Amino acid sequence: MQKKSTIKKLILGLIFLAVGSMQQVVVADNNSTKTSKQKTHNCQTNRQQPKFLVFGGGGTPAQNEIAIEKNVLYFQRTLEKIGYNPLTATTFFANGNDGQATIRYIDALGKQRFKVPEIPNIQGQATLKNLLNWFQKAARETSSRPIFFYFTGHGIKNQNNDNNNALMLWEYRPITVKKLSQTLDKLPHNTPVVTMMAQCFSGSFANIIYQGGDPNRSIALQNRCGFFATIKTLPSVGCTPEVNEADYKDYSSSFFAGLSGYSRTGKRVASADYNQDGKISYIEAHSFAKVDEKTIDLPVSTLEVWLQNQASKTDMKLIWEQPIINLLSKARPEQQYVVKSIVKMLNLDLPKSYIENGGGSITEQEINNQIERAYFLRLGMELINIGVEEKIIKASDQKAIAILERLLKCEAGIPGRGE
Repeated sequence: MQKKSTIKKLILGLIFLAVGSMQQVVVADNNSTKTSKQKTHNCQTNRQQPKFLVFGGGGTPAQNEIAIEKNVLYFQRTLEKIGYNPLTATTFFANGNDGQATIRYIDALGKQRFKVPEIPNIQGQATLKNLLNWFQKAARETSSRPIFFYFTGHGIKNQNNDNNNALMLWEYRPITVKKLSQTLDKLPHNTPVVTMMAQCFSGSFANIIYQGGDPNRSIALQNRCGFFATIKTLPSVGCTPEVNEADYKDYSSSFFAGLSGYSRTGKRVASADYNQDGKISYIEAHSFAKVDEKTIDLPVSTLEVWLQNQASKTDMKLIWEQPIINLLSKARPEQQYVVKSIVKMLNLDLPKSYIENGGGSITEQEINNQIERAYFLRLGMELINIGVEEKIIKASDQKAIAILERLLKCEAGIPGRGE
């Protein structure tokens, strides 16, 4: 009994650390509209082709690993698989087309080398200036076409305020959550923005949902949402100088596999169409990524960070004391997939609660395994998402429901062509 009690305390401590690190002050939207899980899932009124924007690369050649270049190439293949000409994406990468060998890789003999970028249709360097110029141009346009912004590279944790971390651009120029959000604030109000970010500490960018990226301010006027490799306090995996893509296990690999139906090595993967409507939404690709490759990352979306920020320790305890199978009945299809998959992976019991499973089915050795621990944390976070969403809807808090509906609509969008 003493051993089980110790393990249970360890699990709770890990979860409170992971989820509690994301909690922040939330200011409700002024809108008042009702929602339901059935009504909002995969609901997207604007099915226009997105403007795809890609920024990739490290801040310097020493940080510009070949895996980052291969991520951009995989994204281009993903666009082709879902029906787009990959060259329609606007791509800025590292040093651009200046001919300098800036990509670091390990050759067959294990020696470090550098090579020139080999990405088709690079528009220029991945500099802060080019990023700001692109969004400034978009702000002057009247088009309501949605924007999909993919960043693959490195992130920096703000030691004084991890709600305002930064991503690193070429020439070692960072852009913070607040600076990017202030730039997005200038876009037309009817321009939706979806981001996918794979850098360390990327979960901080979930704050783009707020005006100026400040969680003490109101929700932004534009519908904005995003998907992130991990929470704001943790590094992510994936930036490697190793060449063999078959060995890559990271959020980009899994997210785009879920979205396109093909792995980065070209193999078919199981469909992520969890609600069986014949389409793959962003949130379904994100759910696929939570289960796909076994890594230590804790992937989150803007909606998930927002929901977890609503959860008190009392809320979390009540959710984790419920039988997991009871929470499943309240979950959306993609959430059910995540919960069932992790439960099966870790050999847990659905009729038992999360806490009961942690105290019995998970051994001390498994908790000490970083990947097993990450998946157990992912499960705990997913259960919080389900439980808090249900609580908000039952409470009929119209301001909170309006935010929930808006974020879910954005994340359940589909990168489909205009109808």
